[in-house]
Amino acid sequence: MLSVCALTLLLSPSADAKYASIVVNAKTGEILHATNADTRNYPASLTKMMTLFMVFEALDTKKWTLRKRLKISRRAARQPASKLGLRAGQTIRVEDAVLALVTKSANDVATVIAENMSGSERNFALAMTAMARQIGMNRTTFRNASGLPHRGQMSTARDMARLAQVLIHRHGRYYHYFSTDSFRYAGRKHRNHNKLLTTYEGADGIKTGYIRASGFNLAASAKRRNTRLIGVVFGGDSSRHRNIVMTKLLNKGFRIVDGPRPAPKRIAKSATPRQKKTAQPGGKLNGKWGVQVGAYSRYTQAHESARIAIDMASVHLKGGVIRIVPLKTRRGGTVYRSRIHGLGKRTAYAACRALEKRNRPCMELRVKNGVQFASAEMR
Repeated sequence: MLSVCALTLLLSPSADAKYASIVVNAKTGEILHATNADTRNYPASLTKMMTLFMVFEALDTKKWTLRKRLKISRRAARQPASKLGLRAGQTIRVEDAVLALVTKSANDVATVIAENMSGSERNFALAMTAMARQIGMNRTTFRNASGLPHRGQMSTARDMARLAQVLIHRHGRYYHYFSTDSFRYAGRKHRNHNKLLTTYEGADGIKTGYIRASGFNLAASAKRRNTRLIGVVFGGDSSRHRNIVMTKLLNKGFRIVDGPRPAPKRIAKSATPRQKKTAQPGGKLNGKWGVQVGAYSRYTQAHESARIAIDMASVHLKGGVIRIVPLKTRRGGTVYRSRIHGLGKRTAYAACRALEKRNRPCMELRVKNGVQFASAEMR
């Protein structure tokens, strides 16, 4: 007879994990980075963020207390690893259950919470999905409390970032649990799976996740000075890979938010030093064409977008010069247009084709006497 764990693997979804990522400002919700942010993927144990959200809701409404003891059923005790090793007929305190989910990511504990709160895990999953809709997670469906494989249990990077954001704002008094380094239960010490807590400056939560169909997932939050960022990565190749990716994405986010912001009057002249021109494939040296790769509410975002575009289409753009062009809006605000000048016409068109293949916005521009004329609509 197959073991429960082996049977779970056989029944797990066969779809390949899809990479997706997002970084948002936790206070404003501003998106600082997004790749496949609305692609539906298997959340794995990121699901437990919502399970904990439901626990915190029960604590806030006084339905539960941290000292309340939860009964352990046979079904809960049979859940596959990762697990705390609970036995049917025993009980566990709510606070211990919270710590077990945060550190050990215990599947048996997730089921215990679900059954004690809603009578069955199915009913609990329905309540989780209803809560997801209530807080704006429109592409998420839960089928269990743990994140164990289920074809119908799907979410997105954007939705998980939204969950983390609302959890931090609404249940900040309990958020400190996510920074717990280790947890001792029944004589055994369980370490937190989130290694960013010890390797990334300012990191203080929030949850890891893995099943074969999802790859290695991570939702992380870090605070530096007065800025808190939330990052989500789906589909990492390994725990080390997802941590490296998350580190790079959070670093990029902090550069965007905390980078220098020159006064607008200086931006109009030139926000970057002159760069030595190099010959462009298919274009002339010091060409009178350029490309626009987006318009942003902040100068630093516009500059970062141009830098990324140069990296992504370096064969065409490496000799260009970044120009951030401010534009006053009718409401009195300023939009910063991210541009790269000094290209030949053929180079500009080739650059846009290359960027569009990678889902980056791009528009060719003819530059004449300091005035830019758009040659095509932004695609």
